[in-house]
Amino acid sequence: MRIFISLIVMTTLVIGLILFVFIAEDQPLDELAETGIQSMELKNGMKVIVQENRRAPVLVTQVWYKVGGSYEHDGITGISHVLEHMMFKGTEDTPAGKFSEIIAAHGGKENAFTSKDYTAYFQRISNDHLELCLSLEADRMRNLLLGEDDFLKEVEVVKEERRLRTDDKPTALTYERFNAVAFVNNPYRKPIIGWMEDLDTMKIDDLREWYQTWYAPNNATLVVVGDVKAKQVFALAKEYFGPLKPAEIPQLKPRKEVQQHGIKRVQVKLPAKVPFLVMGYKVPVLNTTENSDDVYALELLSGLLDGGNSSRFSKNLVRGSQIASSVAAGYSLYALHDSLFTISALPSNGTSMDDLEAAIIAQIKAIQDELPTEDELARVKAQVVASSVFEQDSSFYQAMKIGIMETVGLGWQTKDEYVDRINAVTAEQVQRVARKYFVEDHLTVAELIPQSTEVKLSASGNGNAGEAHAH
Repeated sequence: MRIFISLIVMTTLVIGLILFVFIAEDQPLDELAETGIQSMELKNGMKVIVQENRRAPVLVTQVWYKVGGSYEHDGITGISHVLEHMMFKGTEDTPAGKFSEIIAAHGGKENAFTSKDYTAYFQRISNDHLELCLSLEADRMRNLLLGEDDFLKEVEVVKEERRLRTDDKPTALTYERFNAVAFVNNPYRKPIIGWMEDLDTMKIDDLREWYQTWYAPNNATLVVVGDVKAKQVFALAKEYFGPLKPAEIPQLKPRKEVQQHGIKRVQVKLPAKVPFLVMGYKVPVLNTTENSDDVYALELLSGLLDGGNSSRFSKNLVRGSQIASSVAAGYSLYALHDSLFTISALPSNGTSMDDLEAAIIAQIKAIQDELPTEDELARVKAQVVASSVFEQDSSFYQAMKIGIMETVGLGWQTKDEYVDRINAVTAEQVQRVARKYFVEDHLTVAELIPQSTEVKLSASGNGNAGEAHAH
């Protein structure tokens, strides 16, 4: 585990007009404008998406698989993340450890991450090594050795990762228990890294079955962004990924969360120095909403509450009343299943958790009772758009956006709607979603109650509160 990406899902984007071409049956494409995106699908079902960018002689390659923590059932939680680690343990052509060595020897960097709805592998390298990256990724897509000795060692690595990132971090453990209580049958209740008990009992046969089931070209998307020619990428993708046979991918049944009938509360007592509060309201995402206007209004509401020093939480709770030392809001509209609009906070010295919770709810009620001003709304919209523009400076994040959209089933074209949809949100819509979703029957509250720091944390605790884990 070399890097940890705590929130893989980025919330904003902007780009000019993006042109799209979809080609089936390996047909060649005409060149589009330099800023355009080109796409094709191989005969075996693998998608290939390319965005040409001439600003520097570098490229980013990403291979995305439609499988992650939300695909797992009880008893095998964490298996997607363990498999991500094992993808670096070698094939017959590329022995264990050599994948990373080869990329590094050519001046590149590589890694991977596992999230709730996907697993992805990436390289950042000079543009003359495109073929190298694609050949290596195609090899391990279907030819991983998955030896038991490597598996037993890597499971222990993952267990230690869980201890460091979750079990020994009170706030992370609180987040984990919060998610487990908030949801009943929504798969987001399970930690990406897995329950320690499931890691303890995981077998190599479990991993082999998971690999054979989900790691196939018709369950994957290749995204390449950088100084490349789309025609070249398509030709190389056909050469290296085209011969791989598709698999019969299981069709997931709908997993709509059962209706909640009242506020849920959980207390987490752990050795800690300060208390911690997490609140979450059940909300839809683009994939699940009946009204997409609601989703963009929730996105803007997140910025209104927690969008810098001028946001309501910062202005009224941190600097104004000083009831909190920090307050943060979080929402992601790009997911497979219904999600949570979360609010996390640390109280100021002398502030009770009841008072902190009441102050947060008062800020929400203020929006429910009175429309945000046009000036406030304009400021938040400008911040969202500016953040989106800055993200487009990075080829990596451009590729990330494309990969996320495709993998959760929205289609990458959806990202081009974002700015216009945000700018179209009205104050009335913000107020309406605050009234509709921010009610007690949608609310879960978790409270970290500090215990003596002399008491050691259990080593058999639970998963990570973050969105993704990297190899």
